[in-house]
Amino acid sequence: MSSILILGASYGSLLATKLLMAGHNVCLVCTAPTADLIRRQGTRVRFPVKGREGLVEIGSRGLPGALTAGAPDEIQPAGFDLAVLGMQEAQYGAAGVRLLMQRIARARIPCLAIMNMPPLPYLERLAALAADRLQDCFTDPGVWQGFDPALVTLASPDPQAFRPADEPKNVLQVGLPTNFKAARFAGEAPTALLRRLEADIEAVRHPVDGEALDIPVKLRVHESLFVPLAKWPMLITGNYRCIRPGGMIAIQEAVHGDLERSRAIYAWVADLCCRLGADPADLVPFEKYAQAAASLKKPSSAARALFGGAEQIERVDRLVQRIASQLGLANPHLDETVALVDARLRDNRMEAQPLAA
Repeated sequence: MSSILILGASYGSLLATKLLMAGHNVCLVCTAPTADLIRRQGTRVRFPVKGREGLVEIGSRGLPGALTAGAPDEIQPAGFDLAVLGMQEAQYGAAGVRLLMQRIARARIPCLAIMNMPPLPYLERLAALAADRLQDCFTDPGVWQGFDPALVTLASPDPQAFRPADEPKNVLQVGLPTNFKAARFAGEAPTALLRRLEADIEAVRHPVDGEALDIPVKLRVHESLFVPLAKWPMLITGNYRCIRPGGMIAIQEAVHGDLERSRAIYAWVADLCCRLGADPADLVPFEKYAQAAASLKKPSSAARALFGGAEQIERVDRLVQRIASQLGLANPHLDETVALVDARLRDNRMEAQPLAA
């Protein structure tokens, strides 16, 4: 049995549920009101299961592992075996979270990020990159000071999940039940921990109406450091292209509105990943991605945040642009996307200024 600290109770509750099902203990880090709600009621995550109509809801209170929750200033990370970073990149700079991150770094706990934006210490593990020249892509790069790159790795956050409208904050619904694909740590001991968690999650079957169900969303641990980069072509081709000058569109439309252009953008980003060291087998073929994107009928979370007035979002678009520049490459479609995001963020910040005055 392992003790896992997960920062972020929304998306993080998805992996938390899978770990609890496997008998591991989890502590979710979230706001004080959400922590109080989770302590009183637990979490509920709804999964689509192949071959069954409707959703299977799994409540944390009926699972073998124990779930706790707390606000950042309540958490002492010593004693946890693994920290999972499941929040949006901009959130790590919040006062209480920033201090918790410092405590995690000092405690030298292995960290698995399930983020679209890769942590700076993970990028330092990519030999082809000058990670120190990528800091301005991050909201607060100082958050990552003190972390040992050997103790930080990344999982591609492929599963799609959302909080249903008009539901409390302890409820999550899985929309696309794919897997978390994690790169190994630099060392053997933390990698062995990931592999134990992988095996434990794989072995679990959940009883529903007398039937032992294999609940989707697994953890897959890979020897390749570059497997999590498979998300980059998807993000640049779909998620960020939901952002248009006059508003936002669904991921489905962003990808399928001009399929050949999408194919070309996807191939360009995939080639960039290979130039960094990825093997083509580490990546997802465009056809498979396009098939999945056909079911994504909503704009991406980045687009929704941007057009909801957010002053910061995860800038994987800018990160990929800067990495390409280091390799002497550029793409006009990516440049257009970066410019659109920059402009919308400037507008959001200008609109927020009178309120802050």
